[in-house]
Parts: sequence; C-alpha cells; structure tokens
Amino acid sequence: MLSAISLSALTVVSASAEQEEAAVNPWLVGAVVLAFLLLLLVGLVGFGGGRDHS
Repeated sequence: MLSAISLSALTVVSASAEQEEAAVNPWLVGAVVLAFLLLLLVGLVGFGGGRDHS
C-alpha cells in the first residue's frame, strides 16, 4: 500500500509529466537564486570585513 507521501509525490510527478513546457524557465530561477545568494555573501563579507576572528 502506498503511503500518503508517496501517493502525493506520484500525483505531482504525473502532473508534471503531462505538462510539456515549464511555466518558468528553470535556468532563470537558478540565476535569480544564485544572484540572491551572492548578494547575501557580499553583504556578509562587507559586514564582517576588518574584524578580527574570535
């Protein structure tokens, strides 16, 4: 018997298999997430720059 989690996972997989083209380009999502993380990294380095290690 399938559990509720695997049943919902199968539903999502079958729904995505029916869809021919993604609504949002995955490369665009990846680029936006990467830019956001790099921005956070720059802010972290800028905030901690010049401080001694503890």
